[in-house]
Amino acid sequence: MAEELIPGLPEEIALQCLTRSHFTTHRVAARVSRRWRHLFLSRDFYNLRKLSGRTHKAVFAVQSLPAPVGDGAKSAVLVAFGVSALDPATGYWTRIKPIEKYPNGLPLFCRLIGVDGKLVMIGGWDPASYRPVQDVFVYEFAAEKWRQGKGMPEKRSFFGAAECGGEIFVAGGHDEGKNAAATAWAYNIRNDEWRELPAMSGGRDECEAVAIGSEIWVVSGYGTENQGNFETTAEVFDTKTGKWRRVDSAWCGDISPRSVVGVGREGKLYSWAAVAAAATTTGVTAEGVVGVNMVDKAIVFMGKSGIFMGEGQNGKFERMEVPEEFSGFVQSACYTEI
Repeated sequence: MAEELIPGLPEEIALQCLTRSHFTTHRVAARVSRRWRHLFLSRDFYNLRKLSGRTHKAVFAVQSLPAPVGDGAKSAVLVAFGVSALDPATGYWTRIKPIEKYPNGLPLFCRLIGVDGKLVMIGGWDPASYRPVQDVFVYEFAAEKWRQGKGMPEKRSFFGAAECGGEIFVAGGHDEGKNAAATAWAYNIRNDEWRELPAMSGGRDECEAVAIGSEIWVVSGYGTENQGNFETTAEVFDTKTGKWRRVDSAWCGDISPRSVVGVGREGKLYSWAAVAAAATTTGVTAEGVVGVNMVDKAIVFMGKSGIFMGEGQNGKFERMEVPEEFSGFVQSACYTEI
């Protein structure tokens, strides 16, 4: 006879009870029994929570860690980064445990993407050698563990990455020779496979990628011969047709789009750096701003000015209370529903 989910309760009611649990309890709940562990790690359970409106939006930031207090020996890594997690509904902060391969800090400039209730870390630079890595790691919240996924097909730095339809799309960046890349790939987290996409019309180094509907917008960046001269154009990949198109005047001026591309209600792009400058009375530079679009709300990290939550491009922003240990510099951020 199959083990009951909750002794004495019908299966359907027991399942409904478990779907109501807060994501921060999943790692403990998964230890109750083998069946609970299998359930909390399953895609079916995630889909059921999402369909019933029980998922929680959580923000995850690649953030500098507090300097360790030790014997005073100088660390080989000047600044170490970890993953900080924020529940916007409660203001609760926590730290995701380190990746076993990188116990002293994440790869520098890695990308963090939320997909299917999981967290995926892609690429970056080895924090000790400063060489680009192809690593992919997937964090399972219920298991409270990182597992290694299939590595990127090629080494690249400062690429754009965005999720759409359960896949992560990677485009642009530059190779080890600092040549701007036009190639693009899609990673399927379910079968742990990469597939090559048609190339863009030209290379885009230091671009940003965002998903709008079924399209992936690869915004701005620059070519090999125009280093640092950010374009106002974008290339758009239609995931349904598998084709690219170029869009002129998509980005607002000759500024870096990295982590500051916002998406308005009509699908129009804007800069979180401009929003941050208008929302605060203190000086905010684009380098210190990281924006996270969450459909109904937004979280904007504004460097030393603090962390703000608001309702989008034209909404009112309120400063959040942040524990001292979570006030470090934020390199990039994302959100996912858990």
